[in-house]
Amino acid sequence: MSDKKSDIGGKRLVSLAPETWVRWLTGNPQLSVREIISSEFQWISRANDSLIKVYSPQEGEFLLLNELQLRYKNQMPLRINAYAALATERYNLPIYPVLVNILPNSQRETIPNSYHSEIMGMMSHQDYRVINLWEVDVNLVFEQKLTTLLPFVPILKGGGNETTVRQAVQSLRAEQTLAELEPLLSFFASFVLEIPLVQEIMRWDMTVLRESPWYQEILKEGKLEGKLEGKLEGKLEGKLEGKLEGKLEGKLEGKLEGESIVILRQIRRKFGEIAPELQLKIKSLSAMELEDLGENLLDFSQIGELISWLENTND
Repeated sequence: MSDKKSDIGGKRLVSLAPETWVRWLTGNPQLSVREIISSEFQWISRANDSLIKVYSPQEGEFLLLNELQLRYKNQMPLRINAYAALATERYNLPIYPVLVNILPNSQRETIPNSYHSEIMGMMSHQDYRVINLWEVDVNLVFEQKLTTLLPFVPILKGGGNETTVRQAVQSLRAEQTLAELEPLLSFFASFVLEIPLVQEIMRWDMTVLRESPWYQEILKEGKLEGKLEGKLEGKLEGKLEGKLEGKLEGKLEGKLEGESIVILRQIRRKFGEIAPELQLKIKSLSAMELEDLGENLLDFSQIGELISWLENTND
């Protein structure tokens, strides 16, 4: 049985055409892929991270670490620095890190391309390449046959129109192995086109979309909230309440309570049941504090870190 979450996550996208992907990420057409490192590498266990062993005629073997993020987060430089160090130690190979951001937080945001720390004359530094998909020309996808980028066509530069989205759908349907990516394409199309038009152009499989790590990220951000009632396209029952980047419109009911429920579910899945007093503290957090907790929760490995975070927040 396939894992729906990984099917439309970063690892699955990379596995469809790994050589094309690494050549595009690095701008080096001579690279060849030796191996996609298994997810048993514990610290790379999320659906949108990938570690690939690559060979270059000039550089020899090295590792390409790829972080595919829905939106840039402030902890990314530190995380990439840690990932790079762990990968180098584990595999004893040089590493080339690349951060790919799908959507902008704001048009004015400056995204750093390195991690730097200095204390008492001691320096730690890690460069990495940054690719922002909204700056990538959509024509490159079709000209260079970058199949991995087809689901992102609607949010690429020049891709947010009906004609180009239809072209992307045709490209996906032309290859049987890419058919599974159509729900992801419809997801990003909903950012730039009206929902009825998206439904007309392509399949709208919300069952699959709910398992997408990017859909889950949108939920965590509070951009998509609500419940499903009624019937959508004969398969999807419900009326979508909440908003998805201003394109999925609806009615926000109990937003703050909904966000705390989502966070509590994530905590239970990670640490099991927690004490009632901790639950009360989480329910009393503001919307901004819940958002911060959602981001930090990804990096917590012990319940003590959560308790410490809550104590510092309440101080």
